[in-house]
Amino acid sequence: MSHTPNVGTSTRSLHADDVLNVVSDVAPPMHLSTTFRYSDDPSALIPAADLNSSDIDPTNHIYSRASCPNPTRFETILSALLNGKAISYSSGLSALHAALTLLNPRRISVGEGYHGCHGVIALFTRLTGLQKLDLDCSPDQLEKGDLILLETPLNPKGTAFDIAAYAEKAHSRGAYLIVDSTFAPPGLQDPFLFGADLVMHSGSKYFGGHSDLLCGVLATQRDDWASQLFQDRVFLGSVMGNMESWLGVRSLRTLEVRVQRQCQNTARLVAWLHAALHAPTPAPASDEDAVQAVLQEVFHASVQETEGDWLAKQMPNGFGPVFSITMKEERLARELPGRLSFFQHATSLGGVETLIEWRTLSDKSVDRRLLRVSVGLENWEDLRDDLVRAFRGLAGL
Repeated sequence: MSHTPNVGTSTRSLHADDVLNVVSDVAPPMHLSTTFRYSDDPSALIPAADLNSSDIDPTNHIYSRASCPNPTRFETILSALLNGKAISYSSGLSALHAALTLLNPRRISVGEGYHGCHGVIALFTRLTGLQKLDLDCSPDQLEKGDLILLETPLNPKGTAFDIAAYAEKAHSRGAYLIVDSTFAPPGLQDPFLFGADLVMHSGSKYFGGHSDLLCGVLATQRDDWASQLFQDRVFLGSVMGNMESWLGVRSLRTLEVRVQRQCQNTARLVAWLHAALHAPTPAPASDEDAVQAVLQEVFHASVQETEGDWLAKQMPNGFGPVFSITMKEERLARELPGRLSFFQHATSLGGVETLIEWRTLSDKSVDRRLLRVSVGLENWEDLRDDLVRAFRGLAGL
């Protein structure tokens, strides 16, 4: 695709890996081998010590811990979508582990966010003495080489942070900014445009999109970091499997259209919930009355209060397909998922099916009244009507 660098997101998803087509199959084949033959041509055999980056052929593989066809295709497409060199991992937490190994900071500034990231940070604290600071710590607490880890939109609420502001804060102290953009995949947000040094994704979510693969991704615009990350991964061993990579390529083909529909559904659901919750003097036994009887608050970037226009600039095409609600009582949060027909009660997010999770089942740090919703591809009116029935049942209407 070097001759068409300005094509759209879906075109990149479908054609960025054309250069890797070495067979006539339209759908990429799955390669299960971990070991690949060397060339029969003696002149093509280059000792490892003599190799340089210009000698690397992305269609030539030796051993799958270093590279193999399906992960290479997956990374090639992601590199085109993320506007940086993409490196894949066995999980999102493996990607964070690799980032911390690369940068080896003495301090990391981080907010609440995903509890698993705090677990990885705790491992590094035990091994290296890594100090954890609040996300909104004073810039004076950061020094050269330190790190800000910014998750936006935020798990589990779906609210957003100003990437440019945190990039300025980090860079003013010689620190780096990692943006976990899992909740806003390509097409919704490009953290590099606002100063991110590394971009991280749990690819299990929207890159996978079908609740059937586990992976993580880092992207960088620095060639030296990309080279080091690839070298480190060989010894960390946290590579994606062939099946997962093949599924990932399949899923990236439809990334833009899936996320567009999911965002549209979410915007409509959140707008309806927010309007119903704040409707003045609702009529007795109305839908709005049922909502107000059981619902306390709705969280999403589309309804958060912000100063300035940074959010519209940062997410011009939609505010992400995840939002959260808090119920008026813990009992209501516990009971709601079991009353829904089209919301599957499960953890994770990003799949084609709509999920709801009583979040305290997997994250002990959250309000026990909170439920996280990952909106899928169903007709949004059916999701709305499903919620109305459940709210009415909980309210006794």
